[in-house]
Amino acid sequence: MQILLVEDNPGDARLTLEAFKEATSIATLHLVNDGVRAMSYLRREAPYELAPPPDIVLLDLNMPRKSGREVLADMKADPALRRIPVIVLSTSEAAVDVTAAYDLHANCYIVKPSDFGDFAIVAKTIETYWSNIAVLPPHFPGPESSAA
Repeated sequence: MQILLVEDNPGDARLTLEAFKEATSIATLHLVNDGVRAMSYLRREAPYELAPPPDIVLLDLNMPRKSGREVLADMKADPALRRIPVIVLSTSEAAVDVTAAYDLHANCYIVKPSDFGDFAIVAKTIETYWSNIAVLPPHFPGPESSAA
């Protein structure tokens, strides 16, 4: 499972990477630290032409250059990206942030745990759900799968 982590805070990025490393066996995380880089990665633009397409995106909301809200809106407006599940992973518990994320079609909203053990549980739960229970869409569907 390929996961794109979009996180600008180095401490939160390190905590997320370590939690997934400890808790999961099949997830590979790829880190970008702002929304502009996230869109370049998702669109396979330089320097990400050879990057594997993500199965899911873990997205922080509050970032410089392009916010998580803007990334989410761009992804869901792009036919090539809209089917990629997006999990908002934020420190904010504010109802306005949760509502805005779901209004932009986030697939899930998780408040970042501050405790490493709790974060490892969240990482394992994400891996279990998205790799064993949910059926993920194919990467970059061809014309035959876009007909409705």
